[in-house]
Amino acid sequence: MKKWMCLVLMTFCFANVLAQSFNEPWNPNQLMTATVLANKITQNRMEHTVVINIGPDAVIKNSYNAGPANDAENITKLKKYLSETSKDKEVVIYCGCCPFDICPNIRPAFKVLQEMGFTNGKLLNIPKNIKTDWIDKGFPVNR
Repeated sequence: MKKWMCLVLMTFCFANVLAQSFNEPWNPNQLMTATVLANKITQNRMEHTVVINIGPDAVIKNSYNAGPANDAENITKLKKYLSETSKDKEVVIYCGCCPFDICPNIRPAFKVLQEMGFTNGKLLNIPKNIKTDWIDKGFPVNR
């Protein structure tokens, strides 16, 4: 009987961990590494990709600055920009103000991509911040 209870408890805990790890509006396939994006930029392979800053500063080379997505005015700006973008384009959003788990900008912006029907929306995987995960690596920046 104890083994059965232990198995039930372990199953419950495992299901709880899975639910927590998939609680984000994006899935792991919708994360793009900084290296992948940097290579696309440096190799001039951006014809099917749009990069949008949804944080405090448009650091990444040639990215559109929508501004922090925790502000309703900037969400409106983001929606206007996206309304002029083809739904099948790869749209990469990024913030980089802080780690993902506390970022106030990435979730509202990613939800906008989903609500507007973008089939290839991506979130740039910047786990710490834009300085550590982009600038310090020498990736292309706006001058």
